[in-house]
Amino acid sequence: MEAVPGAGQLNWAVSRHVGDARAFHALTPDAHRQVLVFEPGAPALVLGSAQPDGAVDRLVAEALGITVVRRRSGGGAVLMMPGEIVWIDLVIGAGDPLWEDDVGRSMHWVGDAWARALGRGEVHRGPMRRTAWSGEVCFAGTGPGEVVDATGAKLVGISQRRTRHSARFQTMLHRRWRPELVAALVSPPRPLAAELAALTAIADIVPDALIAALP
Repeated sequence: MEAVPGAGQLNWAVSRHVGDARAFHALTPDAHRQVLVFEPGAPALVLGSAQPDGAVDRLVAEALGITVVRRRSGGGAVLMMPGEIVWIDLVIGAGDPLWEDDVGRSMHWVGDAWARALGRGEVHRGPMRRTAWSGEVCFAGTGPGEVVDATGAKLVGISQRRTRHSARFQTMLHRRWRPELVAALVSPPRPLAAELAALTAIADIVPDALIAALP
């Protein structure tokens, strides 16, 4: 683990994790400023905390060799493909200067950091923007703090696991977007790949660029 200076009052402790998506999402980080960088070792579909098990077509997932796991934060499913996504968790304690009691506003600083790192994009500061498939697929909707490009397509997804003691912001960016694969994994009636294709934007960035942009 290494400490990486930020521009604000406190430093961020950085840990890097490779391999099992299920084990990574089962982690309970301590309540202080941390960056958890994750690289999946195999394809995984990660369900949001409130999604029913039936949201995913298990037969399709098994046939494609995609493990289905669950995270503790909310939102729709995301597909983690090795080398095709950037996944970074940001953790703060309840006494941190970045803490915000309002759940929606609490994610704005996360989006701001991502937009700085990318050098593009707009942070959504309004209420949740829903589409026909946003309940099933994370990148089919846009929530507070998430980053969109000039067309409105989502660049960075953010979900949050919040307790009295800490907040864990789980963030993801696509280096490659596979709408046909995501659509196939949704339980029938499933979306068409064309319905999902334009909802997500891709970018290429290394995790260190986000770490350097943190407040």
